[in-house]
Amino acid sequence: MKFALPDLPYSQDALEPVISKRTMFHHYEKHHASYVKKLESALDDSRRDDSLEQIIGDSYRREDASVFNPAAQVWNHTFYWNSMSPDNERLKDERLISLIDASFGSVDKLLQEFRDAVLNQFGSGWAWLLASPDGEPLQVKSTTDAVNPLPGEFKPLLTVDVWEHAYYLDYQQDRAAYVDGFLDKLVNWRFAAENLDR
Repeated sequence: MKFALPDLPYSQDALEPVISKRTMFHHYEKHHASYVKKLESALDDSRRDDSLEQIIGDSYRREDASVFNPAAQVWNHTFYWNSMSPDNERLKDERLISLIDASFGSVDKLLQEFRDAVLNQFGSGWAWLLASPDGEPLQVKSTTDAVNPLPGEFKPLLTVDVWEHAYYLDYQQDRAAYVDGFLDKLVNWRFAAENLDR
């Protein structure tokens, strides 16, 4: 077995009260773990040495949903866990601040655009803060189901999970309360800045 459930970067109760330990347990140990198992079942032996990113790109090009969906969901969830931090640290990276100001006008306007992307996403999916490889302005985009930016030209900096299992136990249908808690208290700006530098 090549792919295993990655460790969380914090304890399952670390994001309370925004995201409860109960939600984290079900989301991580049930949903994320099931995607890892489905990916392992879907892969043939010829793909065992490929990276997760290679598998995502190849299965996307071949339109092989049986491999793409679990592979992308394994990657998306791992990225999502790292997009959050219990430290509630404000944005300090000058390069990222400058890019946000140039792209959106201010950090507050970026957060509003991120919020809108989450709330306007119909059904399941993800909202992303993306950097362009050619230095164009940052963008906020949403994707449906398991789709992520990896097969395209944009580099993800942050993501928010917009599937109901990410918030329903804590907020029921109130997706706005979930995203407000994420944006106000959990955004891992350090992770976003590290992704920008990669």
